[in-house]
Amino acid sequence: MTVYYKTEIVDGLAIFYREAGNQENPTILLLHGFPSSSHMYRNLIAELSNEYHIIAPDYPGFGNSDQPSMADFAYTFDNLADVMDAFVEQLPLKKYSIYVHDYGAPVGFRLAIKHPERVQAIISQNGNAYEEGLLSSWAPVRTYWENPADDASINNVLGLLKPEFTKQQYVNGTRNPEKISPDSWNLDQYVLERPGNSEIQLALLYDYQNNLKQYPSWHEYFRTYQPPTLVAWGKNDMFFGPDGALAYQKDLKDVDVHLLNTGHFPLEEDLEISVALIKRFLGERIKELENGVQ
Repeated sequence: MTVYYKTEIVDGLAIFYREAGNQENPTILLLHGFPSSSHMYRNLIAELSNEYHIIAPDYPGFGNSDQPSMADFAYTFDNLADVMDAFVEQLPLKKYSIYVHDYGAPVGFRLAIKHPERVQAIISQNGNAYEEGLLSSWAPVRTYWENPADDASINNVLGLLKPEFTKQQYVNGTRNPEKISPDSWNLDQYVLERPGNSEIQLALLYDYQNNLKQYPSWHEYFRTYQPPTLVAWGKNDMFFGPDGALAYQKDLKDVDVHLLNTGHFPLEEDLEISVALIKRFLGERIKELENGVQ
């Protein structure tokens, strides 16, 4: 398995991405979460690229992609999705399944609404789309939404960018924290501590409230287009609870929900289970789509 580390210039921004697998195979677009990057998919790419064409980009301000200043780029989820939409069109990707994790959900579902004909299937691994999934740990962020100029609110949210909290996102809720590589949270923290990045993350956390306003349109997309969906959720997630996983069943007919006994980043502890679920699910659904079975 060979992974290629590439860069695509999108609207003047250098967007880094990982690519692996035969381009003739079905494509999976891997959309990362906070505060991570395509690095979170390094092991998944190795497991899937023998059967699938894999594309895993970094958003502006994340990973190895450009980090334009706040003056030059408005860090909103609408804009992240617009950049990813242009990125997909430039490659180009005509059909793909989307794997969404954390921030990947608001980015990916915006893409799906804009181009429903492109999305063959959805894999949501702790990619929230329902109010039921938002746990009490969101309280500091909700307070910040209400009081964005308040110093105490700002400082509480800035606490989410500290090294100890970045580590907690990886180890909290896991069965054996000693099996989780520190490389992941150390790499994420390196990016978080780049000059100007804390302001970027504050802007995105403030804008996250607009994702909640998008939920009804995402649900309408689910009901209208009925994309086959696999939900493989770390049930001990400190941000997105298992009710968020189960809620997908309200709007989707072909939805396969699994609650894994791990935390926010299931691929770090339950890679093998995740790979098996993805291969079985996509193997069946993509074959049905190619054969014209709805």
